[in-house]
Amino acid sequence: MATNAKNEDSEVLSVDGHDVAVTHPSKPYFTKETKLSKLDIVRYYLSVAPGALGGIRGRPIVLKRFVDGAEGEAFYQKRAPEKRPPWVRTVTLAFPSGRTAQEIVVDDAAGLAWVVNLGCLELHPHAVRETAMEHPDELRVDLDPGPGVVWEDVRRVALEVRALLEEHGLTGWPKTSGSRGIHINVRIEPRWSFSDVRRAALALSREIERRVPTLATSKWWKEERHGVFLDYNQNAKDRTTCSAYSVRPLPDARVSTPLEWSEVPDCNPADFTVLTVPARFAERGDPHARIDEFPGSLEPLLELANRDEAAGLGDAPWPPHFRKGDSESTRVAPSRAKGVKAASKGASKAPRSKAPKMPLLIIAHSPSKEAALAGLERWKAKYPAVVPHLAVDDVLIDAMRGRSSTWTRIRVNLRHVPEAERPPQETPDPDDDPTRAWREAMRKSP
Repeated sequence: MATNAKNEDSEVLSVDGHDVAVTHPSKPYFTKETKLSKLDIVRYYLSVAPGALGGIRGRPIVLKRFVDGAEGEAFYQKRAPEKRPPWVRTVTLAFPSGRTAQEIVVDDAAGLAWVVNLGCLELHPHAVRETAMEHPDELRVDLDPGPGVVWEDVRRVALEVRALLEEHGLTGWPKTSGSRGIHINVRIEPRWSFSDVRRAALALSREIERRVPTLATSKWWKEERHGVFLDYNQNAKDRTTCSAYSVRPLPDARVSTPLEWSEVPDCNPADFTVLTVPARFAERGDPHARIDEFPGSLEPLLELANRDEAAGLGDAPWPPHFRKGDSESTRVAPSRAKGVKAASKGASKAPRSKAPKMPLLIIAHSPSKEAALAGLERWKAKYPAVVPHLAVDDVLIDAMRGRSSTWTRIRVNLRHVPEAERPPQETPDPDDDPTRAWREAMRKSP
């Protein structure tokens, strides 16, 4: 239950016995298709608090902060703010680098309102509980459609995932991603390491690719993908994705919404927004309310991984800041590769196989997606004869995660452009990679 008191700079809500100050409550957070203030977003989260807490309670969370609203640039804050209410707890989380940090744990609706007031439109919990910080209790299946992929194909892949999980004794809980994809969360017993969970997710992704090869892919490099990408790396340690009832920074204020499986064949992600989900929640409750009652075993998926490895499939690429896996193949994008060694450990004497070098150009780097897209339009205007040759998925718009913020990289694949007509690589416009200085410093450090 929330009540409130106003002054000029803040509105104090009384939430379950705690006072939560919402600073600058009238600050616009959405101004395009939907008009919503910061206070509107806080009240939205309070209206669905039991469901939102189900995805984050007892878990360390990364604060993804949109301090200028959904239309501003976001940044990631892993460490808990020093100034916080005494009733907001933290836990110590160890990163893959070996460093540690205190991260926020949200226990109740008051804590939820407090983190939303910091600008957290999205909620980003880790896949572990504070009681078992090195043993995930959730396998995350992230269905990420590529450019031009229709929603029907995403739903078909989701149903294939459901069938595969059931064959292996696991229960999947689907939700819209709040954008163009679907997430399927799977409760597991907290007995396995992050590496084991990722290995199981990779095996699942490869099996789905085998079952529906025209619809799905497990390929990490974007220039190799087609259809719906099953992002197995969302299960690596320190990776997070938005949880249930998270608000996404799209013009219509879409929400990552839990679904019943019976809804998946006919659902439309645009139907689930800040304006519609509270009424749905009040009427139907949370479709994922019982998710914790069905933890399963990873052993069947790990057996599938064993069979893949016995057949010669080694590890797949990890995110760039992770240590290279023992059986991981060369961590070089096909667009940059000249030759690739055999992937499996101990095969160093195998002949080098030629990998096709993808004709990829980097067009723009920028912390601002709008600035990067403007650079793409300038490039198209400079090379108008190239544009008719480009397929939808030849333009790669990558949301890159830096040390504390996201930025946009735009590349163009010239594979469909006759070789004699391909433009050269030029200095990207704009050329503002916010991680460049940090990466150069890391290379120079002993």
